[in-house]
Amino acid sequence: MEERLSFRDPHGRRVASILTTPSGGTDTIVVLCHGFLSSKISSTNNALTRILINQGIGTFRFDFFGQGESEGPFEQITTTRGVEQARTAIDLVRERGYRHVGLMGSSFGGLVSILTASQRTDLKCLALKCPVVDFAEELRLEFGDDGMAQWKATDTIPNIMGGHNRIPLHYAFYEDALRQIAYVPARSITAPTVIVQGDKDEHVPLHQSQQLYDALRVKKHLELLPGADHQFTRGDDFGRMTNLIADWLISHLTT
Repeated sequence: MEERLSFRDPHGRRVASILTTPSGGTDTIVVLCHGFLSSKISSTNNALTRILINQGIGTFRFDFFGQGESEGPFEQITTTRGVEQARTAIDLVRERGYRHVGLMGSSFGGLVSILTASQRTDLKCLALKCPVVDFAEELRLEFGDDGMAQWKATDTIPNIMGGHNRIPLHYAFYEDALRQIAYVPARSITAPTVIVQGDKDEHVPLHQSQQLYDALRVKKHLELLPGADHQFTRGDDFGRMTNLIADWLISHLTT
């Protein structure tokens, strides 16, 4: 069963979402946070939803500020806004009666999920797909000094997902990212956590996942998939990534 709905974030912006539940009902759900320049119906979110529904677990997918069908000019997005929206999404599913809640985030959504999980004690588990832990560092490495200067001067960035046109994004995103580095917050996470990343990830440095793993003080697992890129482009890599994440969520939500 699939229900399209919306909710308001703390600033009153409409957030588009999809609640998918097994036909027999459930009190167990995973909130899915998509990546940068993506949406709630990303290939990862869709694949995980299919797997989890078959195991009697619902999913709640939503579009971050200014992406997909959610309100807000994308150029004003920040990590802080993302965390506010993820926190509101979790509160919403708990208000709707879901007692066992997991959280999963991809890339930028991974950063949001780390920060969100660090502020809560009511999550059963956390799954992270190639999470950005220090977005400010990742952007400096990606753009270089000249690219950072151009961003500051024009409030635009290259399309990091491969498009040719520059994308409007306020430099305030970077300034906010400097205040949202997740290594220290990760120490406060109470939910068992899995990290899955390709060892050929061309966007998120491997040392970020490794340092995140070291910072975590809970049951944890880090899986680096040989030869896999940031998008897990090869079918086998994508299948292994989704199965690793799904298995972690299922095992911690159903026991």
